Amino acid sequence: MSRESEDVLRSLPTESRFYPSYRYSSQVAAAHSSPDSFWSSQARKLEWFRNWDKVLEWEEPYARWFVGGTINASFNALDRHIHTSRRNKVAYIWEGENGEVRSLTFQDLFREVNKFANLLVAQGIVRGDRIAIYMPMVPEFIIAILAATRIGATFSVIFSGFSAMALAGRLNDSKTKLVVTADVGHRRGKVLKLKEIVDEAVTSAPSVERIVVYRREGKDVDMKEGRDIWWQDSIKDVKTYLAPEHLDSTHPLFILYTSGTTGKPKGAVHGTGGYLTYAYATQKWVFDGREDDVYWCTADIGWITGHTYVIFGPLLHGLTSVIFEGTPDYPTPEKWWEIIERHKVSIFYTTPTAIRSLMRHGNDLPNKHDLGSLRLLGTVGEPINPAAWEWYYDIIGGTRCPIVDTFWQTETGGILISPSPNLGLVPLKPGSATLPLPGIEADIVDENGSSVPLGVRGFLVIKRPWPGMFANLYEDPERYKEVYWTKFPGSYYTGDYAVRDKDGYFWLLGRADEVLKVSGHRLGTIEIEDALMGHSSIAEAAVSSRPDPIKGEGIIIFAVLKRGLSPSQDLKDGLKQQVRKVLGPIATPDEIHFVSALPKTRSGKIMRRVVKAVASGASIGDVTTLEDEASVEELKKAVEEFSKTVSG
Repeated sequence: MSRESEDVLRSLPTESRFYPSYRYSSQVAAAHSSPDSFWSSQARKLEWFRNWDKVLEWEEPYARWFVGGTINASFNALDRHIHTSRRNKVAYIWEGENGEVRSLTFQDLFREVNKFANLLVAQGIVRGDRIAIYMPMVPEFIIAILAATRIGATFSVIFSGFSAMALAGRLNDSKTKLVVTADVGHRRGKVLKLKEIVDEAVTSAPSVERIVVYRREGKDVDMKEGRDIWWQDSIKDVKTYLAPEHLDSTHPLFILYTSGTTGKPKGAVHGTGGYLTYAYATQKWVFDGREDDVYWCTADIGWITGHTYVIFGPLLHGLTSVIFEGTPDYPTPEKWWEIIERHKVSIFYTTPTAIRSLMRHGNDLPNKHDLGSLRLLGTVGEPINPAAWEWYYDIIGGTRCPIVDTFWQTETGGILISPSPNLGLVPLKPGSATLPLPGIEADIVDENGSSVPLGVRGFLVIKRPWPGMFANLYEDPERYKEVYWTKFPGSYYTGDYAVRDKDGYFWLLGRADEVLKVSGHRLGTIEIEDALMGHSSIAEAAVSSRPDPIKGEGIIIFAVLKRGLSPSQDLKDGLKQQVRKVLGPIATPDEIHFVSALPKTRSGKIMRRVVKAVASGASIGDVTTLEDEASVEELKKAVEEFSKTVSG
């Protein structure tokens, strides 16, 4: 085994913290031996207007699922529940940032979705038209999406943190005909002028013919006659039912733009039947929802997690969900714990970044609240470091709640690798996503596409089609093939590094382009960050590099200390020793900068591309999703002051 592989294995925890029974190998075997029969059995749990003629039509790299079948997402999410005891069950509990609370039953949601679908039809929207949704986190966001699916319009959710320029680019790419927005939104006490941003965007988006404006707060906004209408005023007299369109299984359900580091955003197109089947299956396998559960996925609907596990997955199963307009630390860093206690949340799904940011405030705040309703915890968005996993498990879950550490992407539609309470949990290891779900043939390969042995780092690929996979990039098939299918022909390339331990567990090591080469050794930034997080003083860390004439790259650390701690040289020395202890001398940081915050997107992910640009002195590029520009300036200042000290 290589020195590099030994370094990777040394950094992985070896002990399990949760020891349930393991019994889902039979499902995995069935999916592997007879995939068509397996996925048919999953699809039949939905309601179809017409059964399919063929489960999968695979013409590499294009997959068409349940060909010939007809289905409707809105019908499966709502209609099939309102004729049952779920009719008066709460579908969503909504909390606004200002403390306002609303509840909508399945019947309420059904009525409002039908009314808005009729409004869309009255505005000239027909099957196949594209509509964009640029909304704050209010229930009407979900209503607009389900209304679009009811009439067969392809929706494109555009995160409400995007600038007018970024919004215009997405509107133009998808040739959007109608935009749904609000007068304003709220974030950390600030008022976001959403309608004003849309007005600016559509000046350079000629395809937009109509704008529907939800009155979130009743603010005065410019309304262009003949183009703009108020949501509330326009649905007063519309009918409360509209028959759902019978759509081909392969009909484009939505386009979701992924954020690239450069160039044109990638519009991932997801079909209807395959995506719904996978959303249904993975919601059950991973979260094991029960009739009396209160489920809370904290994701913004602007991201794929919000699509699959705030809207479609929970609604397909008739679950009660919580949605929150605000952020985890506003107006106080105990807001989430208050919500869990108030609504007796039993399933909680959030990001490692959010967990780390709340860890920073210590144990007293969560310990003030009764979190005893929780029975299952989950993480999504990036690998969770073992220290954060342990805190989440011990403090938030009270050592009784298993953690489903999930790996997946915008392009995959749903979770690929995760523990599965429904199928039988495997023993959990802090920081590992464990094993692929049924039907997912994952492998780790080298540059030549050959499988690597256990303990050797390589590229994570998926070797067989699955129903949740995206169908294409919108009007960009060549890019679709080049980015995802060219590097390893016949396999979907995730773009991530991973390693399997002696038990075959998968450990995600971050993006393959987030790897440093130091004195001939390749080191993942995630590995170094995990090593740093093992130090008791560190709340968050981001690792990058800058060119070094001798070593190739020098390791640069930006670290956020826990509350009450102050920077010192002793602390820097201790952190260097921590990294050396976990990963070896080759990973010793060259620079350590203490900062008060790291650059993050509005969804809470650390913008490692921005961190790398600051560390290396390169151009930062597009920062339209950045939460706080002051964090970038602080990083720049730290690097500049260090450079002056060295040169002086």
